[in-house]
Amino acid sequence: MNGVRTTSGKQHEPLGKLFAKLPKRALSRVGVVDVGSNSIRLVVFDGAARSPAYFYNEKVMAGLGAEMASTGKLNPKGVERGFAALSRFAALAKGMDIEPLTCVATAAVREAEDGPAFQQRVERETGLKLLVIDGEEEARLSAQGVLLGWPEASGLVCDIGGNSMELAEVANGEVGRRVTSPLGPFRLQQVKGGKDGLRKHIRKIVSELAEKMGTEHERIYLVGGSWRAIARLDMERTGYPMTVLHEYRMTPKAVCDTVDFIAASDLSEIRNSVSISASRMELVPLASRVLSELVSVFKPEELAVSSYGIREGLLYEHMSDTLRKRDPLIEAARFSERQMARIPGSGRKLYDFLQPIYDDVPPERDRLIKAACLLHDTTWRAHPDYRAEACFDNVTRANMAALSHPERVFLGVSLLHRYKNNRNNSPMARLFSLLDDDELRDAEILGKAMRFGAMFAIDDPADAGTLKYKRADKILRLHLTDMGRRLMGEVAVARFKSLCNAMKVEPDIID
Repeated sequence: MNGVRTTSGKQHEPLGKLFAKLPKRALSRVGVVDVGSNSIRLVVFDGAARSPAYFYNEKVMAGLGAEMASTGKLNPKGVERGFAALSRFAALAKGMDIEPLTCVATAAVREAEDGPAFQQRVERETGLKLLVIDGEEEARLSAQGVLLGWPEASGLVCDIGGNSMELAEVANGEVGRRVTSPLGPFRLQQVKGGKDGLRKHIRKIVSELAEKMGTEHERIYLVGGSWRAIARLDMERTGYPMTVLHEYRMTPKAVCDTVDFIAASDLSEIRNSVSISASRMELVPLASRVLSELVSVFKPEELAVSSYGIREGLLYEHMSDTLRKRDPLIEAARFSERQMARIPGSGRKLYDFLQPIYDDVPPERDRLIKAACLLHDTTWRAHPDYRAEACFDNVTRANMAALSHPERVFLGVSLLHRYKNNRNNSPMARLFSLLDDDELRDAEILGKAMRFGAMFAIDDPADAGTLKYKRADKILRLHLTDMGRRLMGEVAVARFKSLCNAMKVEPDIID
């Protein structure tokens, strides 16, 4: 069946054994190398935390798998570029005291006639041991990477590389059925029969994949550089205001429109404006045809881009079940607070102080409120004239998981108002369009609540007073303590009244 293979969710023994042997000190900083058909990348994660911090990240577009479909061997130029990259990565790891590196090789090395020779040369001359994994294990790791970013992910993970494409089911924090196929762009370059022959070839294999995996999946999670490039072109086509690719969502119709856009465009002219390399852009037209068939056959309701894949899946392998269950957004916010806040721990106290305003919010909003409070003081070192914009910019561009684009903007607006009473003439105004009027108002209220609470007292605002929100009467009451009476100066009064004005309630200060 054209190389399509499937398996259940069973854990791959070699990888499990490898991680079991790692010393505890290795978990403090984890280095992984992903040797793919097109790119080779080193990523060093700063600890196996629930939300990955990228201590170091470097990629070389070696093209190991270029022309392999016709020659059966690794690309000679790619071999030399790949070896040079791995030699450098080994030296970098030694300099960072990260040993051993976890090195995984995928389709090109596992399928090429000279793959074993390349593997042996790398180990002999660099000391790096390449673990060559099969397609099903590649699918499992990519799916784990998606689960790292989306703990509640449910659907089909689709990871495209240079020489293969893998699918895996995810639901309830688990990886289910997995299947691999020869639908990588390097392979498709060798298909005979022109455009019609290529279309029939892709459709046949995608149909076989659908038979194995089913077509009931509402969402497809897209993993891989070619998918991210297509998503970036979709952003360009639609004038989307944000360029963060992780969590970018596309409808099937948008995908089809962008595939048509790619076919009709001179991609060499727009490549620089979207910051896509020439080697990556070369593969985009073929990858877009595969994506078009995936949409046509699987009929998902939505496609979501994941910047997390095999490398993050390797990090996920380190995590205990307890750690995996934590919220990545809250973990990232806590980490930022510990590293950058003036008074680490004040975010939780601010959150507790504001609870009377938010005691009935749904869980999805509560986590944003908690994250905002944890982040409320992490840009205090920025120049006062730009602090509000720095807050917004940091959170909308931050490497945070489990955070949709509208949620990023909600956090950004709330943190902007933490430092600024209004957002008039904001350079970030284009992004505000990702929220409706009610969401913008709610973000402003949260920001003004933090703006008041953060300056009400030095450490814990509860030492100075407590809030009581009387919804029926539209009154926000502040009960002051003895300390609060001394702290409630004219600036604090003005900020409390600004909060009440945003909430459209009457202020009531009880001293």
